[in-house]
Amino acid sequence: MRTKLKILFSLLVVLIIILGFTVPVNLTGGWYQQFMPYLGASGIKDITFVDSLIGYAVTNYEGVNDTDYIIKTTNSGNNWYIIRTDAQEFVGFNKVKFINTNTGYVTGVTGLEKTINGGTNWIPLNIPVQALVYDDISVWNQDTIWLVANSNPTGGVFRTNNGGANWIPQYSAGSANPSHIYMFNSRIGFMDGGGMKKTTDGGFSWTQVSGEGLFYDMCFSDSLTGWYCAQYIKKTTNGGLSWFNQTLPSGGNILVTSMLKLSMVNKDTLWAVGGQVFYGAGQFRGMIYRTINGGTNWLYQVPDTTIHIGTYTFINFKGKLNGWAYTTIPTGVHTTTGGDPIWYTGIKKINSITPKDFILYQNYPNPFNPYTTIKLDLNKSNNIKLVICDILGRELYTISYQYLKAGSYSFKWDAKDCSSGIYFYRVTTKDFSETKKMMLVK
Repeated sequence: MRTKLKILFSLLVVLIIILGFTVPVNLTGGWYQQFMPYLGASGIKDITFVDSLIGYAVTNYEGVNDTDYIIKTTNSGNNWYIIRTDAQEFVGFNKVKFINTNTGYVTGVTGLEKTINGGTNWIPLNIPVQALVYDDISVWNQDTIWLVANSNPTGGVFRTNNGGANWIPQYSAGSANPSHIYMFNSRIGFMDGGGMKKTTDGGFSWTQVSGEGLFYDMCFSDSLTGWYCAQYIKKTTNGGLSWFNQTLPSGGNILVTSMLKLSMVNKDTLWAVGGQVFYGAGQFRGMIYRTINGGTNWLYQVPDTTIHIGTYTFINFKGKLNGWAYTTIPTGVHTTTGGDPIWYTGIKKINSITPKDFILYQNYPNPFNPYTTIKLDLNKSNNIKLVICDILGRELYTISYQYLKAGSYSFKWDAKDCSSGIYFYRVTTKDFSETKKMMLVK
């Protein structure tokens, strides 16, 4: 009897260990971590989700005799499995695109391939120029596809109207060939060869967009309104003829070298990734950005400080609540609730001189409409949380940092979406807490 119990106990322990490696790690704040299979030295190059359940990812080219993969999930990323392994002299992918649950394309070092059965089988397609590495693809339908190759001098923009049987060269500029292309429809699109260029005839002619250059990602809600990301996020309201910067959270311990990806839910709600928050001792955490008013205000959140993901590289949302943020390392986070309900904004460091005391100042102006500035002095480096509450004590905005260096800081609050009334702001640290009252008068 004891021997049987020992065997059952051993099996239970093994089962728990196995489940520990397959069940997602639940986190606070509406996100939980997900993991992909072991992929050796290969990094994730692109990810796309067809719907709330089905997603695909591809790995990049690392070197000669590399092994690269196409992987798939059918349960929202909770489990990923390898559906294609390439181990040849030159392999690797740059992009994966699906136009429905069955039909998709991959392109990169291996040329261009198509599946019509959800990735079970892949069919090599004719390509414009042999031995080119194709950097990006835009698929309008199974017949109309654009490929771009940054390679000099034979690269450029190529279009097919018959599913890859024949290709039409549309643009080539030697060392100024594009790396990215975005087509809003079969006529209107953009590419970044030699600065940003726009087409209104499906790529047969291109017009220079003054003052704009490289972009990593782009999306349009209609023919006039769109966004792109590069070093920052920019928006257009006139079809891309001109673009203006979006104001992102900044200051304090926020670092933004470039914005990497966008995901548009609708004309008001967009998500983005690319920034980092510094937590001291050489630790960085990736930021996830969101706007719900078309970019007028961008806020951010950090899914969980226990996950050592320094930068999120990919962002995909299917609807307002269901989304994924992944990095090039095969791991990421998923939410089914729209992420953390508390969103952060930026705080600006205005002086590096160490103050004598720890002071929370009265906001100015007060009363105000609709902007006011909150200033505080930190006489030593500290963890800090600054919260704005309504008269019922409900948190409206939170600026939360694990670490701020000594100095003077200010935060400008935009209350144009709030009604007139009494509000409170509170600063809390390890050894200090103070609340002050302010009044919005419209």
